[in-house]
Amino acid sequence: MKLTGPLGVLLRGLATAAIALLPTTTLALEAVLTAPGASEELQDRLRQSSSALSAPARGQDSPLELLSAALSDYRTLVQVLYDAGHFSPVIHIRLDGREAAGIDPFFTPEKIGRIEIAVDPGPAFRFGTARVEPLSAGTRLPEGFATGQPTTTGTIRDAAQTGITGWREAGYAKVRIGDQRIRVRHAPAELDADIRLLPGPKLRFGQMYVQGDSDVTPKAIARIAGFPSGEVYSPDQVQRVGTRLRRTGAFALVSVTEHETPNPDGTLDFDATFEDLPKRRITFGAELSSRDGLDLSAIWIHRNLFGAAERLRLEATVRNIGGTEDIDGRIGFRLDRPDRLGPDDSIFYIGEAERRNRTHYQITRAVLGIGARRTFSDTLYAEAGIGLSYGDADDAYGTGRKFRYLGLRTALEWDERDNKVSATRGFYINAGLDPFIGFSGSKSGARLTADGRAYWDFNTEGRFVVAGRLQIGSVFGPSQSEISPELLFFSGGAGTVRGQPYESLGLPVGGATAGGKSFVGLSTEIRGKVTEKISLVGFYDFGTVGASSFITSGSDSHAGAGLGIRYDLGGLGPLRLDLAYPTSGKTDGGLQFYLGIGQAF
Repeated sequence: MKLTGPLGVLLRGLATAAIALLPTTTLALEAVLTAPGASEELQDRLRQSSSALSAPARGQDSPLELLSAALSDYRTLVQVLYDAGHFSPVIHIRLDGREAAGIDPFFTPEKIGRIEIAVDPGPAFRFGTARVEPLSAGTRLPEGFATGQPTTTGTIRDAAQTGITGWREAGYAKVRIGDQRIRVRHAPAELDADIRLLPGPKLRFGQMYVQGDSDVTPKAIARIAGFPSGEVYSPDQVQRVGTRLRRTGAFALVSVTEHETPNPDGTLDFDATFEDLPKRRITFGAELSSRDGLDLSAIWIHRNLFGAAERLRLEATVRNIGGTEDIDGRIGFRLDRPDRLGPDDSIFYIGEAERRNRTHYQITRAVLGIGARRTFSDTLYAEAGIGLSYGDADDAYGTGRKFRYLGLRTALEWDERDNKVSATRGFYINAGLDPFIGFSGSKSGARLTADGRAYWDFNTEGRFVVAGRLQIGSVFGPSQSEISPELLFFSGGAGTVRGQPYESLGLPVGGATAGGKSFVGLSTEIRGKVTEKISLVGFYDFGTVGASSFITSGSDSHAGAGLGIRYDLGGLGPLRLDLAYPTSGKTDGGLQFYLGIGQAF
C-alpha cells in the first residue's frame, strides 16, 4: 500500500533519515564525465565545475548527498556550456544507470556505485545581431561582440559593461540597462543580442559626507581627499579620492560610495566611511654578515599624531655588533603632514644624528630639514627639501675636519615592480640631485645618485627570474679632499659588491684610503624556485670608483660572485643567505656571507 498525504511524506522522511544513520559499507565510487565534441579545455571546465564528481573528495558520499550534488549539476553545467557559447546542450546525469532528475529524494537508493555524466554540447553558436546602443562618444565594444563572431555569455556581459563604463566616464553616473532582447536561433546556431542603455542625466560631483568613527578630523579628511565638488562626475576621480586617503596610512578601511539618487540640481553626493588603524606600530630588523657583524634596527610609527592623519616615524639603528669596526649607530625622525599643501602634496620634517665608524673614516653628523612631497600616481612620486647638515670627520685627509652645509635635496622614485619585497617583473628607479652650499669654510657643490633595477620572469609566473641593477654616483664641484667623506663613494659589501669587504674599494691617499668622486655598480642575479618556498640564486656584482666626477678607464674596480638561498616568509619577503667570494680586485677577504630579510635588490 502506498501512503499519501502529509502522513506519507512524514513517514518517508523518517525512513530516509533512519537509512542515513545506519552504518554503510564503503565501496569504491566510480565517477566519469564524457563530452564528445567538446574541446579539452571545455571538458576540464565541466569536470572542475561538477559537484557530483567532486563530492566524494569533500567527504559527501552518502546516497542523499550524491543525489543532491547531481541535481545541482544540471544548472551548473548548463551555465558552463552557455558561457562557452553552446546554447543547445543535452545533459544526462545517471546514478547507477538512473537519471538523477527522475529519482525521488524521499526514496534514494541505499547505495550508489557509479556516477555517469554525459554531455552533448551541441554546436558552438555565433552572433547574428550584436548591438549595444546608445554608446557614448569614443566607446568601442569588445572585438568579439560582432556578427559572425563566436558567442559566449561572458562576451555579452563585457559588451554591456563596456557601454556602461563609457557613459560613466562621460559623466553619466546613473546609466543602466533598459530593454534586453536575447534570442537563440537553433537551426543556424546563432544568437541575437540587442541591449538598450539608459544613460540618464549628466551629473556633477556634489558633497562628500564623512561617516563612521574616525579620530581624523573631518576638516583634515576634506583637505586630503580633494573631493572635486562641482566638477563633472568621473569614476577615476572617485578612485583618486579613495587613494589619497588610503596612502596616509591612517586608515584600515576607506570606502567612498555614491548616493542612489542624484540631487535636483544635477549633483551627486557621496558617503566616505572610515575605520582607523591602530595608532602605533613598532617593527624590528636584523642583518648579519661575516665581516661587518650584526646590525639591529627598530622603527616606531605613530599614526594620526595631531588628528590630521600625520605620521611620525622614529628610527634607531645599532651597527657593527661583533664586526671588525667599532660599534656605531643612528637615530632619526620623519614627520609627514598630508593635509598641509593639497590633496596630492604633503610637508615633511626630518632630523637625524649619526655616528659612523668606518674602516677609512669616522664622522659624527646631524641633519635637520623640511621638505615637500608630490605624489603623481601610486607608482611615481618626487620630493624636494632643504636642510642644515653639520659633520665632524676623521679621514685620510686629516682629523677633526668640519663640514657645514645648507643642502637642497631632490628625489624621484618610480616603482613599477609587481612585488616590492621580492619582485619578479617590472622596474624600479630612484634618482636624486643634492646641491649643497658650504659655509664656515666648507666648499659648495652637488651630488648625483641613481639606482635602477629591472626584473624579467620570461612568462614562468615567477619561477625563473633574471634581475639586474645599475648604481651611479657622482660629486661635482670641490676637490676630493674638500668634500665630507659621507658624500664620497666607496664600493664593497652587501649593498654594492658581495664577496668584497664593506667599503673596501676607494682611492689611495698616502698610506690610507679615501672615497671617490664617482661610482658605478652593476649587479645581476638569476633566481630559480626549487619549491614554492625555497629558491636558489646565482649572482655577480661589479663596482668601480673614480677620482674625478666621471668614471674613466683607469678607475679601480673589483667584483664578487656567489650563490644564495631564499626562504619565502610571505609579506615580509624572503629570508636571504648569500655566500660570496671575490673574483677580481686587490682585496683578499676570502669567503663572505650575508644574512637578512628581503632580496638583495
